[in-house]
Formats: sequence, structure tokens, C-alpha cells
Amino acid sequence: MKLYFVNCRRYVNGRIELPASFEFDIPDNGEDKYFTDKFIFPAFCDVHVHLREPGFSYKETVASGTAAAARGGFTDVCTMPNLSPVPDSAAHMKQQLDIIKRDARVRVHPFAALTVGEKGQEPAALEELAPLCIGFSDDGKGVQSRSLMLELMQRVKKLGSIISAHCEDEALVQGGYINKGAYALAHGHAGISAQSEWRPIARDLELAAQTGCKYHVCHVSCRESVELLRRAKAAGLDVTCETAPHYLLLDEGSLREDGRFKMNPPLRTREDRTALIDGLLDGTVDMIATDHAPHAPQEKSRGLKDSLMGVTGLETAFAALYTGLVKPGILPLEKLVYLMTDAPRERFGIEKSGDICVFDTQMPFEVRPEEFLSMGKSTPFAGKTVQGKCLITVCGGKTVWTEN
Repeated sequence: MKLYFVNCRRYVNGRIELPASFEFDIPDNGEDKYFTDKFIFPAFCDVHVHLREPGFSYKETVASGTAAAARGGFTDVCTMPNLSPVPDSAAHMKQQLDIIKRDARVRVHPFAALTVGEKGQEPAALEELAPLCIGFSDDGKGVQSRSLMLELMQRVKKLGSIISAHCEDEALVQGGYINKGAYALAHGHAGISAQSEWRPIARDLELAAQTGCKYHVCHVSCRESVELLRRAKAAGLDVTCETAPHYLLLDEGSLREDGRFKMNPPLRTREDRTALIDGLLDGTVDMIATDHAPHAPQEKSRGLKDSLMGVTGLETAFAALYTGLVKPGILPLEKLVYLMTDAPRERFGIEKSGDICVFDTQMPFEVRPEEFLSMGKSTPFAGKTVQGKCLITVCGGKTVWTEN
């Protein structure tokens, strides 16, 4: 199968090349395809997704989630361990790996749990899990105990692995479910303070400095967190972080009384959003990850207060970011591609495979959740007109997505 490109531009070594014509041979047996005036990128990598299997296949499956990934241009995804059973032992991890081997359309790199059952009480079987996972996380819950986190960092350091931390001080959440700010006050909602995020980050940065453990912060959402990480990097700590498209493009002023605007951490203030963008531009924020977190329709149809936390993101990430940040001139296109390709792979040791995705950035289209391949249909971008449609994704020489 050949892919023919006319007047197309490629991302190579951090740069977008001038338009050129060329062709690719791939071992797939499909029909030849022709593209004009398009962009060719390395396929994307997302280090924070929830594929929900085993245990919650009514929300998402490995098959549906990786199909959604392919449709969004992703061929590497790292799946979080809030599953049933939790992958806190080799035996439990094997159940997930068997499903991945059978059903995954793209490469799936699982995180193992840091603690047994993600309960934050005792370490998981870290040594036996290390060869089976991309890193360790208790995503969905923060490790509350300082002494336990110290022990975990010491052991993960010895294993040469990385901790990807969900930073949330449960004592400071106090029943909140959206940002503790103007919208919560005006509409009578319980708010979550930014302190509940940045205080655990401050604690963990002290422990990372003490232990030398590789440390990564999930879904950073507030300006205090960005500043703490900026200082830590200046001090030479081996730390990185991610943020998600919704934190870069939306804030509490975007909220509606609808479950598709509810995620954890919550949408923060405009000032927080600006700080995150500044962090992308100066290198403090290292990468973009979707935190793709699908739920069943009945779990997201109960309004802001009673819907479960989490939104889908794999099928909207590039288009939303291209439309909201690149087109207005806020973020260069080559920087966005780097944040979604090279940066996550380099940090987590994921091989650059030669996979590609091809995008049309000119034709506007409407985000229609009913067209998603993900079982999760809840997105704050529903109904938005965006640009940046994935036309084809090639993984391991096979076409895993093509736009008809």
C-alpha cells in the first residue's frame, strides 16, 4: 500500500518542513491513498488514559478506547490502574495484559498501582510489577501519607522506574466537585481549592529531592502548581508534568450545569489557564495528556453535582488544541506536536516507532460525540466547531484509522 502526498508538510526533528511531494510504502494491503495540502506528524502519544478494562467494560473497553485513540492520531497510550482488579501484583496485571494483547488496536503501556488496591495503605508488589509496566501511579487517588510516599519513592528509585502522581489532599477537598471560585459561589456548589493540588505537589517535590526518584505530576491545573514545578526544575530535580486540553482551553467561566464539564481536578480560573499556557511556552509544563476518562451516559447525565468526574479526550485533543491555541497564534504548531509526540515518549522511555498520522487542518467540522468510537460521549467540546481532522493513522505498518 502506498500513501502519496502532494504539497504536504512534515514534522521532522522539531520542525515543520516546507511543502513537498513524496510517498510512503506501508506493508498494509489496503488501497493506495492520496493527500494534498495536509500535515504528516509522528503519531501521538498519550501518557494518561483510562481504558476501564478489566472491571468497568460498561464504560469503555480496550478495543473501543484504542479505536478512539487511533481516530485521534494516537498510537501509544498509557493506561491508568484504577481497574478491577487493580494491577497491584503480577497476577492482577496479567489480566489486563491479556486483554491488551487480544483487543488493542494501538500500543498500550499500562501503569501499575503504587499501593495495594490503590488504597494508600501499603505498597503494591513493586518489584514484580516493574518489568510489566511503564511506571507506577495511584491515579484517581493521592497517596496521603508522607512516610508511605517516601518509602514508595525510595523503592521506585531503586527499580529505575517513575512515579506518575495524582496530587490531591483529601483533607482539603471537603466534598467539593468544581473549583472553589466565582461559579461555585454564584451557583451554590461545593468547591475544591487549588491548595488540594499544590500542597501534595510541594510535599512530593521535597521527597523527590531527598530520594532522587523520577517524578511526574498528572493533570496540573493551577498556577501555584506550575510555579512549584518551575522552581523544582531550576533546582535540578528530575521532575516533569502534564496538563490536559480542557485546562488549557476552558476555565470556570466555561462551566454549565452539565456533567460534561465535571472532571478532577476541576476547571480553574482564567489566571490558572494563562499560567498553564505560559508553562507550556517556557518548558515548565512538559507535555499534554488527555486524561481520557469515559463513563456511561447515565453516570454523566446528573448535572455538575451528581455526575461522575471525568471526560473523554482522545478524539478531540488535537483539533481542540489546534483551534484554540495554534490558530490564534498562542502556541506554534511544532511546539504542540512536540508536546504530543516526542516529549511524552522521551520522558517515559517509549520507542519512537515511525508511526504516522495525517491531518487536515483547513476544513472546519463540528465535534459530535455520537460519532465517537469511544463508548464515553461526554466532552466539554461537544458542539464546538474545530479544525484538525485526522485522516489516517498508521501503527506498526498497519492502517488503524482512516476517515471515509
